[in-house]
Amino acid sequence: MLTPRSRARRPVRTQRGLSLVELMVGVAVGLVIVAGAALLVASQLGENRRLLLETQVQQDLRATADIVTRELRRGGARSEVWNLIWLPDTPTALPVENMFADIDLSDPNVVVHYAYDRGGVPADNFYRYLLTNQTIRSQIGAGSPQDVTDRNTLRITAFTVQRIPLPAAQLACPNLCPDGTQDCWPTLQLEDLEVTISGQAANDPAVSRTVTSRVRLRNDAVRFNTASGAVCP
Repeated sequence: MLTPRSRARRPVRTQRGLSLVELMVGVAVGLVIVAGAALLVASQLGENRRLLLETQVQQDLRATADIVTRELRRGGARSEVWNLIWLPDTPTALPVENMFADIDLSDPNVVVHYAYDRGGVPADNFYRYLLTNQTIRSQIGAGSPQDVTDRNTLRITAFTVQRIPLPAAQLACPNLCPDGTQDCWPTLQLEDLEVTISGQAANDPAVSRTVTSRVRLRNDAVRFNTASGAVCP
């Protein structure tokens, strides 16, 4: 029989391990930490993917704009210019206007129509840029249009070319016009073209960009303003 003193000397049992409540709390805390880490990683991956898409769209648009502006800069170029100027050796031969100098923006089915002399068949000297099915296409003469952009990666939502007129420069003549003015003297028409292209990523429409490029036309058109078509009165 145990006496009160013997019961007092009985060793006290100590707890070993975790209780069920502590284990559940630990698991819950661990799950919260893992969920937070997973959200952070997912957010970083999403931002990285979006950054790559934005970079790709921007680079593709810029490359396309550079191609278009480099081509438009050639508009009006001639391999032979002997008949575009007045020569003292042939004083009766009047210069003719440059047939390649005009940039046509009036066709609703063509974004821009231009021309320059590259030799060969004359019909091959005319060029067009079109926007078809969210794809920029280039056409040489009567040939089939060729894709400039890839619709599988970039979809063009807008493509425009606008004239930026500059003040015309008047070329001097030795004589005044019959009415005593200088209105019939030839003029050098100066102008720029502004190319604007907007596009979005094919698999993420939220990623969209717009680039604008301005090109100075180097082969300026000379206008003959006399009634007879002569250079000067």
